[in-house]
Amino acid sequence: MKITRIEVFQVQWQPNDPPGARSAFVRVWCDDGRSGLGEVSPMQGGLVSLVILQQHVAPALIGADPLDHAVIHDRLLHKLMKLGPEGALSSALAGLDIALWDLKGQLLGQPVWRLLGGAWRTALPFYSSIGGNGAARSLNDVLRIVEARLADKPAAIKIRFDNDRVDLDTEIPDHIAKARAVRKLVGDDFPLAFDANNGYSPSGAMRVGRVLEELNYWWFEEPVQHYHVRATGELAQKLSITVSAGEQSYTPAALADLILAGVRMVQPDIVKMGGITGMLRCAALAQAHGAEFVPHQTQPTIGHTAALHIAATQLHATKPCELNDPSPRMHALFANPPKPVNGLFHLPAAPGLGLTLDEAELKRLRVALPGA
Repeated sequence: MKITRIEVFQVQWQPNDPPGARSAFVRVWCDDGRSGLGEVSPMQGGLVSLVILQQHVAPALIGADPLDHAVIHDRLLHKLMKLGPEGALSSALAGLDIALWDLKGQLLGQPVWRLLGGAWRTALPFYSSIGGNGAARSLNDVLRIVEARLADKPAAIKIRFDNDRVDLDTEIPDHIAKARAVRKLVGDDFPLAFDANNGYSPSGAMRVGRVLEELNYWWFEEPVQHYHVRATGELAQKLSITVSAGEQSYTPAALADLILAGVRMVQPDIVKMGGITGMLRCAALAQAHGAEFVPHQTQPTIGHTAALHIAATQLHATKPCELNDPSPRMHALFANPPKPVNGLFHLPAAPGLGLTLDEAELKRLRVALPGA
């Protein structure tokens, strides 16, 4: 078995979508005609990661054995280290790794979760992750959206306060008012989480964290800038609410720094952190240190499905899987897109990731890289 071709492309879901709103996919072809699909982080349309794959990764992989996915990942990470191991390179290798695992499952006739050692559960609860709740959205609109998402029967809800990460603390009164209103809406016992998206100073985060404790929120995600690792750990140790981080961590070493600083819930993202191979390493690292491993995942098709395979194999799955703001427009590309049924995602039993690609739709939605 040999790799014969690697394709990279964007998917433009609607004609008016700007380039930055596109998804970024990689497809690895084998000499027997089969292929595996992967996804890279879609930040700015994933273009930088796709260019790395196209120009620096693909030429080095023609003729390689697709089953050598871990060796391929580590060799390329070190070969291309000067590009920067955290960010676009890590995301490029994550997409490649997911595609290789998808291909491996097809070659061996098994779903990825079985190749990872088996599933502790094949029906997975989820939490609804609701973004865009900053000052630009009214309190009543926040409540309306939360109420609508409850109809999906989530096991929990997370409200996210997106911001530009340079104007810290100014919206704290608005955020607190919305946190209180959402708690009142869902009742005292319904699990809630709060994602600050790096929006506060350490003192501002302490102020918000104390309120979230009072409101019995489940966890407090990325309260300060991601590069303030020590401050994140100090907050985790001083607050009784669980403080989480790791979405902006791109290597197991960066995740280890968070854990050693005192963070007890880590949230690496499969399309940023080494794909399936990288996430397995993160899971082992978290388990060895007694930290909760709760993957972050906001991509509703390939990345989401790959993350479900990982979550199903974890012994200590302490939190539900993430379901980002629904994007049914992204379901057109697959005959069996991942959708929850009565509050649960059901793992596919088909080989690889288990997604069935609609080739006609791919041809219609696919966008080649500039200059390709």
